[in-house]
Amino acid sequence: MNVTQALHEQGPSIWLDNITRSMLDTAEIQHYIDQYSVTGLTSNPSIFDKAIGSGDYDDAIRAKAAGGRRGEEPFFELAIEDLQRAADLFLPIHERTDGVDGWVSLEVSPLLAHDTQRTVAAAKALHARADRHNLFIKIPGTPEGLPAIEEAIASGVPVNVTLLFSADHYRAAADAYLRGVERRVQAGHDPAVGSVASVFMSRWDVAVQDTAPADLTDTLALAVGLDVYRAYREVMGSQRFQRLENAGARMQRLLWASTRTKDPAASDTLYVHGLAAPFTVNTMPDDTLKAFFDHGEIGVTLPSDGGESEAMLARFASAGVDVKALAAKLQSEGAKSFVASWNDLMERIDVQSKAVA
Repeated sequence: MNVTQALHEQGPSIWLDNITRSMLDTAEIQHYIDQYSVTGLTSNPSIFDKAIGSGDYDDAIRAKAAGGRRGEEPFFELAIEDLQRAADLFLPIHERTDGVDGWVSLEVSPLLAHDTQRTVAAAKALHARADRHNLFIKIPGTPEGLPAIEEAIASGVPVNVTLLFSADHYRAAADAYLRGVERRVQAGHDPAVGSVASVFMSRWDVAVQDTAPADLTDTLALAVGLDVYRAYREVMGSQRFQRLENAGARMQRLLWASTRTKDPAASDTLYVHGLAAPFTVNTMPDDTLKAFFDHGEIGVTLPSDGGESEAMLARFASAGVDVKALAAKLQSEGAKSFVASWNDLMERIDVQSKAVA
């Protein structure tokens, strides 16, 4: 048994945080499924921006430009084409796990982040266009995004909640998800709507790398992760969720995102072995996945009670780090970054469309 198989046996699901057309054409993603125990996939505008810039999509962009498609429309066509193929690769896993695993993700336009109704309409439309049961629509877990998450779940649209950074953010996302499921139960609809809550990790340590004491370097993200996992297990064990589970609902799974180590002095698998826990997902870019496959080690699984998270977070507070305020800042900056990446992607498609014309 290789180390990725061993990690999977320990409880976490391993997903790939990348997709390109060439990875589909060369069966690279299938290789990850077969050899690396990968059971799902996530994507974002930055990933597609880089992929489109590689030239892999020139022929497809030429055809769409000839048809008069501009801006967001050719992107969503390209992304849906790729994600449909990826969803089909993961469909056997999705069916074998009865919908627990085997998911792919597509993001709504971040330009809609402050418009709940348009976000919900876009989520429904994209999910219908993709026509795959195992496809999540990504909606940010910002204050403006929470009502859209509830509405999408109530409408039966599976959701990957993004841009979560703290236990408070996670609880708000879980509450929105549970409200949506409760509405489905009350309406007599199937409550088993898939969802994951994606908590971003590496940005925590980057944010304090120049201000935290040396002995706390690269420990804030893991401390926050422990705190989030405690909140997750508390929600899982709550009477509220257990009542819904009795009605046929599923738990919104916790997903660790942004797991590439940014500090060259730290382990390149820090946010993999350091966040291993049952009932979770870890989505990794290729280099992190390959590093873990090559030399990763299986650490101790996270304790359900949060372990030393309170003590660790207290040390950061003593060092002048306001964790709650930093979480809000990271979420706000993340939302702005998503918009910037989206605009870069739209510009990239426009440039490529003109270049191949």
